[in-house]
Amino acid sequence: MIIDAHHHLWDPADRPYPWMDDSVAPIRRRFDVDDLRAATQGTGATRTIVVQAVHDPGETAWLLAQPEPVAGVVGWVDPTAVDVAERIAALRAQPGGHRLVGIRHQAQDEPDPDWLARPEVARGVRALAADGLVFDLLVRDREHRAALALVDAVPEGSFVLDHAGKPDIEHGDDGWAGRMTDFAARTNVVCKVSGLLTEAGADWRRRPVARHVRDVVEHFGPDRSMFGSDWPVSTLATTYDEVLALTVDALADLATGERDAVLTGTAEHTYLAGPALSGAALAAAPPQT
Repeated sequence: MIIDAHHHLWDPADRPYPWMDDSVAPIRRRFDVDDLRAATQGTGATRTIVVQAVHDPGETAWLLAQPEPVAGVVGWVDPTAVDVAERIAALRAQPGGHRLVGIRHQAQDEPDPDWLARPEVARGVRALAADGLVFDLLVRDREHRAALALVDAVPEGSFVLDHAGKPDIEHGDDGWAGRMTDFAARTNVVCKVSGLLTEAGADWRRRPVARHVRDVVEHFGPDRSMFGSDWPVSTLATTYDEVLALTVDALADLATGERDAVLTGTAEHTYLAGPALSGAALAAAPPQT
């Protein structure tokens, strides 16, 4: 069994996705669970974490209602809202709300590179942590210091670094290893081995994508590293099967338990073992169809 800890579902006909310009035209269409099942068939990926792709609580409500293989949802609320706890409660009241496992804000798109370091963001993330929710960090080099400031301001929180901090593999990112060292030193941060083919560009086969996979695991350790496909964004480069195969091949010389941690265990204990998905919550939840 494999848990895909990072993929998306969306329908641009339902709501605008501002980042979907002509450069991503092939994926500017509906991707639903039927598409996901087709992509993952035969891969061993039997449970998934779906991640928000727009700052819209309506999208989060739609994601919460999705059936298997979706096991958890990293959704969105405005972390700067003074009533963030009430907004989380409203999402939990939605169909499938027991599967809300985390919140993400696309900080890389904020005009202010220090947005994550704002006191009101830390206040909101503390409220999320108190509710048992993980906070996903979507950041690049530009937002690195602000992300560290947030992690340090909320030591009780649990953070996930998406896409390994988005190294610029295409052009050579000399500072990336240092950024990984900074994040790995914070024990409340785990890292997703995801999105690296996108960062490597169209000629990704000739670039050190596998080396970056291994570097993540070497910095964070298998128990703080997790696989994510970044599907369907990854289809701009290749198939779901090939993304998974590249990751598995890069981990080939690890012990079986270490590979299992990256492919399943880390996602399970980070996202699927918290209060939101406790046995009591699951027992009380209506069945998903």
